[in-house]
Amino acid sequence: MESDIIEKFPVSYEESMNTVLFQEVVRYNKLLIVMESSLIDIQKALMGKIVMSDELEGMANSLFDNQVPLIWSDKGFLSLKPLAAWNTELIQRITFINDWINNGTPNHYWIPGFFFPQAFFTGIMQNFARKYTIPIDKITFDMIPRDDLVVSADLEKPENGCLIHGMFLEGARWDASKHLLTHSKPKELFTDFPMMHLAPIMDRVAPEDNIYECPIYKVVSRKGTLMTTGHSTNFVMYMELATKESKEIWIRAGVAGFISLKY
Repeated sequence: MESDIIEKFPVSYEESMNTVLFQEVVRYNKLLIVMESSLIDIQKALMGKIVMSDELEGMANSLFDNQVPLIWSDKGFLSLKPLAAWNTELIQRITFINDWINNGTPNHYWIPGFFFPQAFFTGIMQNFARKYTIPIDKITFDMIPRDDLVVSADLEKPENGCLIHGMFLEGARWDASKHLLTHSKPKELFTDFPMMHLAPIMDRVAPEDNIYECPIYKVVSRKGTLMTTGHSTNFVMYMELATKESKEIWIRAGVAGFISLKY
């Protein structure tokens, strides 16, 4: 229940992640409620107990075609996956949220687990701003690849900022031995994005040389619309990746990062 989340993770000035968690729980609960009620209704409709509406008929056709029903996708997270892969990802996302609820704020974050990752990044900045009494509009992220770390339960939480993982690269790969962006291997379409330490810093001057600002999207379509919050429904942020090549090469190659693939 959402009331239990508020009791265990109350709104706190020092910990914005409590609010982020609550908002994520609300979004997932709305989706799960719609899924449960619609599945019950379609079973009743198939047995003749209620009228088979156009909405339920469309849902039945989508399930037969291994596609996510519109009634679910309207309440769900942005995804291009077919139903089976979408359902697997949903289970992974709910597991991530449940682990957070049961074990407390994570030491590292699996980014695909968020409905709205932009709110998560804002929460990280808020924690830093309130901790050091700094205006949040003067804070940006210093983006540090941590390819020396492996995702595990005993991974230590950084003093400031957060560790994130779970993204993918298209059009290039990350060379963990040289700590640089480099060309993909033959027949390699997507590669793992390196774990990143997003460290908030005040009045940061972004490096101009040997850096590629890699756009991060939720899905591989790379297109979205503007929400009422001012954020894109698809574009998330830019990630700075070190490179010895000219950034024009990566721009022409269309190198980008993604939170979710099509399979």
